[in-house]
Amino acid sequence: MKLRRVVPALQCSGVSKPFIVIIAGGRGERFWPQSRMHRPKHLLPIVGSTPMLAQTLQRVRPLAPVKNIFVITSARQEKAVREVCARFHLPAANIVAEPIGRDTAPAVGLAAALVGQRDPAGVFAILPADHVIKDEAAYRRDLRAAFAAAKQGSVIVTIGIKPDAPATGFGYIRKGRAAGRYAGRPAFAVKAFYEKPNLKTARRYLASGQYLWNAGMFVWSVPVVNSGFERHAPELQAGLAPVRAALAKGRPLGPVLKKVYPKLQKISVDYALLEKSKNVIVLPAGFDWDDVGEWPAVARHHPKDAQGNVGRGRTLVEQGRNNIVISEGEHLVAVVGADDLIVVHTPDATLVCSKSRAQEIKALLKRVEAEADGARWL
Repeated sequence: MKLRRVVPALQCSGVSKPFIVIIAGGRGERFWPQSRMHRPKHLLPIVGSTPMLAQTLQRVRPLAPVKNIFVITSARQEKAVREVCARFHLPAANIVAEPIGRDTAPAVGLAAALVGQRDPAGVFAILPADHVIKDEAAYRRDLRAAFAAAKQGSVIVTIGIKPDAPATGFGYIRKGRAAGRYAGRPAFAVKAFYEKPNLKTARRYLASGQYLWNAGMFVWSVPVVNSGFERHAPELQAGLAPVRAALAKGRPLGPVLKKVYPKLQKISVDYALLEKSKNVIVLPAGFDWDDVGEWPAVARHHPKDAQGNVGRGRTLVEQGRNNIVISEGEHLVAVVGADDLIVVHTPDATLVCSKSRAQEIKALLKRVEAEADGARWL
């Protein structure tokens, strides 16, 4: 892949502004019982004092005008998402609810249709709604570089995170030869994407220095997305044709999405497009990043007492170490003589879990769902 070195033309007058599309869906199962289907992780202040979605919107506001920021969510979460977005004055039409979840590839196709209706050559970012990033200036600098790369060439740009541990919970990107510099930031061709590895493989990835974590952040143009789907996922691209037609004619999207979405394949954009494409480049991130994927990660972002305990709400720990204790409302939660626990109390459900077994919360929810009235707790 040969790419020219470019100046960040997006800063120049007369050039269309980029678009931002935030994906705010999912169930956030690993943060049960605080996270529920109607109020998942991105609608909660898992870290900080505002919902994760609000923090994401705050970070991207300087990158694009409000009219160019979209949020794609689920029908079940739409009302709550609109309440968060209202604080940022997003146009109502920029918040779009999928009637059912179909993974990230259909969401990206929908995003391309939304942006393409405004600007057929538009460059846009796909960003998760629920990550923790504290160095906002570096984050915006890297996104501006990614926009510049996508504007200059027919490439798919992904932002990779430099690993600091042999993590087995993330996908990996193997970087190849240098592919130019954009707005002062280096880019590399992508050799391959890899699924979540075992620990031995993750250690090898880390030691090599050639692998980055896949953070699910992508920047591309509408033509690049459309041509990629036409080549690698033609059924998906054809399936979304009624959506593009409705947007072109100014018709309401709701009825069209309800008709179209049940027929779409449930598939991630990684499988449908990225892993099959030869025009992918990666920009190594220069900012801090944490996807805060499960309860133990919360301890990295909250003050601890002298024994390493993290408490939020009305909580006490006596003779215990390294616990995470969370209580909603005025209910007092006390832990005595226990270490390395997660204790989360909500008005209708309480979780007590060993920190080392936090990943089993998803399995627990299958049993909750199997209860006669289990849906009330999901």
